[in-house]
Amino acid sequence: MRILFSVLFIVLAFGSISQLVHPANTPAFKQDEVAKIYITMNSQDFNTMVGDSLGSTYEFPASFIYISSTLTDTLSSIGIRLRGNTSLQSAKKSFKLDFNAYVPGQKWEDLKSMNLNGEHNDVSIMRARTCHEMLRWAGCPVARSSYVELYINGTYKGLYLNVEHFDDQFLEARFIGNAGGNLYKAHYGADLTNLGSNPNDYAPLYELKTNQDTNDYSGLIHFIEVLNNTSNAEFPCAIQEVLDVDLCLKTMALEVLAAHWDGYIVNKNNYYLYQRPSDGKFVYIEYDVDNTFGVDWFSIDWQTRNIYLWALPNTQRPLYYRLMQVPYFKDRFSYYINLHCQQFFNPTFLLSVWNQTQAVIAPSALADTYKGLDYGFTNADFMSAISQNWGSHIPVSLNEHVTLRHSSALSQSSYLGLANPCSLSLTESIDLNAPIPVSYYDVLGRILLAPPANQVYLVRYIDGSIRQFYSVAP
Repeated sequence: MRILFSVLFIVLAFGSISQLVHPANTPAFKQDEVAKIYITMNSQDFNTMVGDSLGSTYEFPASFIYISSTLTDTLSSIGIRLRGNTSLQSAKKSFKLDFNAYVPGQKWEDLKSMNLNGEHNDVSIMRARTCHEMLRWAGCPVARSSYVELYINGTYKGLYLNVEHFDDQFLEARFIGNAGGNLYKAHYGADLTNLGSNPNDYAPLYELKTNQDTNDYSGLIHFIEVLNNTSNAEFPCAIQEVLDVDLCLKTMALEVLAAHWDGYIVNKNNYYLYQRPSDGKFVYIEYDVDNTFGVDWFSIDWQTRNIYLWALPNTQRPLYYRLMQVPYFKDRFSYYINLHCQQFFNPTFLLSVWNQTQAVIAPSALADTYKGLDYGFTNADFMSAISQNWGSHIPVSLNEHVTLRHSSALSQSSYLGLANPCSLSLTESIDLNAPIPVSYYDVLGRILLAPPANQVYLVRYIDGSIRQFYSVAP
């Protein structure tokens, strides 16, 4: 046990234990090439699926072929349907592939399903992908993603973003040994205001995606009650008992920097809440991040908007507003604004990423005739999207957004290094009577024979709990 007391917890804020890893990219998520997906289905089924609103939620039978430089694979029976909300009306459709729709228990590359997003709003086809990468770089829970060419019945349907689905597989790959909790998908209107004690009032806004048989909303209702009804004096400590506040602040800092107005803070939309069974705390998770990096439908200057008053006036967003009212939490938010800007949210870093990405996807994007059906995007528009705005709903380019938001955010933020006002501390996280460790893992979930030197690693204990450490060489 001696080695356990010679390590330093990676706990920047108040000793909370992350237990979060980001899984390695499997052949299903190729990072340096554009894979190809071939779907074959009955032509009448396809016409019904894309042309009849009643067909948008029905899974039609199809076959599936995946081809990349390292893998060619075939499934003879899968389900396919349209996906999205407002994007259901777009000319370039988005699709969900369900691998076990007709073969119970069938998976592909350890996935139950695959989301293929058309990115019809985005002339660059890189905004959502950039947000996924930033969340990953920051150590926040996020879906894996990659680019694919989609062919249906032999016809090229365009360049798509392949985005990992949020389900129990998603949790098991990230919250190792801690993946059995409730995952709630927040739909439009989920502002986290208190709706009382009746679970039926929460279910339409917060869809339970795991453990549906028990249909338990008690943890969510308690979290929302603490968030809304705790006095100002007790709030800083009470909220830390039910929410991974530091991870939430880290994620919200990226929400503001990327100008993800279609998320919780502005549009009460597009996020998940996961309750970890080990400590009962909720984890705030972003998704559907295509309306970012300057995409705008409201004539709002998202690039210079005050980072501490980012929600729209006269709206109820208790999770954002109450956190910003606590000096320590506001200071931690400021810390992450500065850290993200220093590490990757800056023109120099992202310009390099975008140029490399565009070089990889350009042949597929230029051959995509569907990209112009909704807003008239041309090949020239795609090629210039990094440095030039498109107009209408994309008034600033990728580079213009990061340049302006980086500068204005840093000028607005003020980090003071305030101390946590509650009794949570590093020493409190070290349990001298901790159970015996039984296995060690790196951050990708790979088994280690022993604790490594100068490296972040995870320890699984005999009671099933997992803790994250940073080893210090003797």
